[in-house]
Amino acid sequence: MSQQGKSCHKCGQIVKIRYRIQWDNSEQWYQVCPDCWQKVSQNNPYYRYGGTWKAKRKRS
Repeated sequence: MSQQGKSCHKCGQIVKIRYRIQWDNSEQWYQVCPDCWQKVSQNNPYYRYGGTWKAKRKRS
């Protein structure tokens, strides 16, 4: 069984790699795609990285 991907909490795009981050003062964790990660991490005093999620590969 394989996972096709999951949606980004910011843009909703289905992706195979997401980053677990905090980007605001709510201290809530979000899972965002690489594109959104680049946008919210730059010059953000609340930015905090918490790991990477990757979709599992399909086994033959």
